[in-house]
Amino acid sequence: MGTRALDVLLSGIALLCFLPFLLVIAALLRFSGEGEVLYRQERVGLHGKLFGLLKFATMLKDSPNLGSGLITLQNDPRVLPIGRFLRRTKLNEVPQLWNVLRGDMSLIGPRPQAPAHFDVFPAHVRAELIEVRPGLSGIGSIVFRDEETLFSKPGRDPERYYADVIAPYKGELELWFIRRRGLWLYLVLIALTLWAIVWPGGVPYRALLPDLPAPPPD
Repeated sequence: MGTRALDVLLSGIALLCFLPFLLVIAALLRFSGEGEVLYRQERVGLHGKLFGLLKFATMLKDSPNLGSGLITLQNDPRVLPIGRFLRRTKLNEVPQLWNVLRGDMSLIGPRPQAPAHFDVFPAHVRAELIEVRPGLSGIGSIVFRDEETLFSKPGRDPERYYADVIAPYKGELELWFIRRRGLWLYLVLIALTLWAIVWPGGVPYRALLPDLPAPPPD
């Protein structure tokens, strides 16, 4: 069975399993905060085509134009109270299973970027990224599972830190994945994603994937 068939099978099963929780979350969001249930943001997908990535609405409606813009910081005041729980548990990402079923995304692949952040990657990285379906999770998501805390260190400019440190290393990680992708790596990254959700403090990705690019100095 190929990875696309597994995408459809596993995302369909997951949506059915999550359905009762999704209905409860939708009701809570509808009657709290600003009343928005889903947030749709344009991301760069396969062949450079833009698609609407779905998430549960966890932030103020105008958050891209407030504060740190597209970058979310630790304890970001734009995040709604229920949104903090959804983001911590990654339940805010579950609607993307629909993107997977539609074929916009895979369960595993390079994380899709908003156009402004996609343009930060070097040209050779962008050229390879658009040749594969982006993923709901992937090596970049696993390594940078605590990205919000990295942006929040005192005196750190989030946009510059993203452009100068995070984006170049993310690019290396995604190229590493693209050049090695296959069923075995797909399954390993699904397992590591589940590990990161249940035990976020100690994901053994380097033990299982020892040839990952070395991280940049902090």
